[in-house]
Amino acid sequence: MKRAIIIGATSGIGLEVAKRLLGDGWQLGVAGRRREELEKLQALLPERISIQTLDVTSENATENLQFLIEKTGGMDLFFLASGIGKQNPGLLPEIELQTVATNTVGFTRMLTAAYHYCKEQGRGHLAVISSIAGTKGLGAAPSYSATKCFQNNYMEALEQLAKMQNLDITFTDIRPGFVATALLNDNKNYPMPMKPEKVAKSIVQAIYRKKRLKIIDWRYAVLVALWRLIPKCIWVRLKIKN
Repeated sequence: MKRAIIIGATSGIGLEVAKRLLGDGWQLGVAGRRREELEKLQALLPERISIQTLDVTSENATENLQFLIEKTGGMDLFFLASGIGKQNPGLLPEIELQTVATNTVGFTRMLTAAYHYCKEQGRGHLAVISSIAGTKGLGAAPSYSATKCFQNNYMEALEQLAKMQNLDITFTDIRPGFVATALLNDNKNYPMPMKPEKVAKSIVQAIYRKKRLKIIDWRYAVLVALWRLIPKCIWVRLKIKN
């Protein structure tokens, strides 16, 4: 039986991916900040779901990750779905710093711990949810786009490191566009929102196929291809509003 650890499984994409893997027969270890939501998920199939409260911004997060791996009986797949993001054209420092603490520091804390586990085990699959926002600096959400760029490059760097160390580790960088989850409940307007259930289906397919990079869906793939062609001198003058 395959074993997956999912960080950020209390809601949204992480929760939907957990349900899909559960339906496919996986043994799951799920983590998040809200224990009551983890217990609801565990109640679906208690014999195949282990839970652990975990906050990626906390220094004891790696210790809690190890606890969860032990409860689950191992880890074949590590899936990191936790993250935050807000539009912040007012550049409020607390929003910028909180985003960096979660999407950069917390991301690094979790991913390095998972990498070391896979290295010791001799194999593994590391999958993360980043974003298409990492491909361009977005004035409406500075720290969000910057931290997602960090995530994209960190995954690439770890993949190169694994090759240098001759490790059998698979990497999957999942870059969705706007998904109709609690993350977008800020009374802003977002184009082409996707349902988390549909996104989760695409994510699981990408994991099974060991895709290195997955942009969800085709509309966003086209959008990213187009905006990559925009010269920087023009991009910084565009007025992209919510």
